[in-house]
Amino acid sequence: MAKRDYYEILGVSRSTSVDEIKKAYRKLAIKYHPDKNPDDPSAEEKFKEAAEAYEILSSPEKRQRYDQYGHQGNQGGFGGGGSMNMEDIFSQFGDIFGNGGFGGGDGFFGGGGGRGRGQRKGSNLRIKLKLTLEEVANGVEKKIKVKRQMACDHCHGNGSKNGTSLKKCTTCNGTGQIRKVVNTMLGQMVSATTCTTCNGDGQMVSERCEYCHGSGTNEKEEQISIKVPGGVADGMQLSMSGKGNYPRGGGVAGDLIILIEEQEDDVLKRDGLNVIYDLYISFTDAVFGTSLEIPTIDGKVKIKIDQGTQSGKILRLKGKGVKDLNGYGKGDQLIYVNVWTPQALSKEEKDLMEKMRGSENFKPNPGKNDKGFFEKMKEFF
Repeated sequence: MAKRDYYEILGVSRSTSVDEIKKAYRKLAIKYHPDKNPDDPSAEEKFKEAAEAYEILSSPEKRQRYDQYGHQGNQGGFGGGGSMNMEDIFSQFGDIFGNGGFGGGDGFFGGGGGRGRGQRKGSNLRIKLKLTLEEVANGVEKKIKVKRQMACDHCHGNGSKNGTSLKKCTTCNGTGQIRKVVNTMLGQMVSATTCTTCNGDGQMVSERCEYCHGSGTNEKEEQISIKVPGGVADGMQLSMSGKGNYPRGGGVAGDLIILIEEQEDDVLKRDGLNVIYDLYISFTDAVFGTSLEIPTIDGKVKIKIDQGTQSGKILRLKGKGVKDLNGYGKGDQLIYVNVWTPQALSKEEKDLMEKMRGSENFKPNPGKNDKGFFEKMKEFF
């Protein structure tokens, strides 16, 4: 089933500001929140759909890719693309709804068990991925090894012994927030900030995990499979959600940012969706015509050179170029024909060329098609 347009999901136009996008998402999130619609599976799907749309359109980088390439610009595990789970979604609420989120006593719906608190997000990782022209043109799946901070297996990331040695934060009394009341001319003003003691978790470690020394993380090497869509370009950045570093003390992992580095091919040159190949043929092949093999992205193919082919002629191989990132077909391979002029001739060859110099057939005459010319050439060769 085709995905709906993200702007349509949020009910906004393509020129809408980020603030208006945030307001539109907030309205839909409240309307379709699972706590408000416990017996309606369709509401949860709409809730997830709105969250995915907001994740893309609230990021300038992801929004630009979406506007330029559509859904495929953030596909293959990059930038969301339908891979969001409820934990990912609720982690957004620290930005959208404030630290109170949906859960807790001050939440919109209550009874959320604190899941709406803004979760810490780990740092992003950045890598360069070198791709050949063939891989860029057709897409490829790459398996790479990445060293990153991952949740400790023994404490499950919270830094406590066996993952259970936690106690209520005494600074914020388990709320995760510090509230301050300030008297002003307009009356009492209440402000709420994230508790710096527990970082908003509402819990503290009473006994540290001996394997991660309370950090909740260990550096590990992980093999990650990256699906790169065909049509990416040099300098393009892709991201894989949740494949960055896990934060100290628990939360959600950051993203893996992948910078595409297109390696220059020795023979074929990319020009947008098209591929350029410079073909050099001999003078006699240009005169009599020939058949020969040339390289393409998909392997060698045989082409025909017509007799009388002029230097500078461009031949086209349909569909032998680079895939369009939006899935609208492929470009072509353009073959630029260059007639090679011999630079060193024997005496016999020079004598033959001198005899031909005075022939009318050797004088430029665009549009002329003298079949007798080829018969005369055969006498010399």
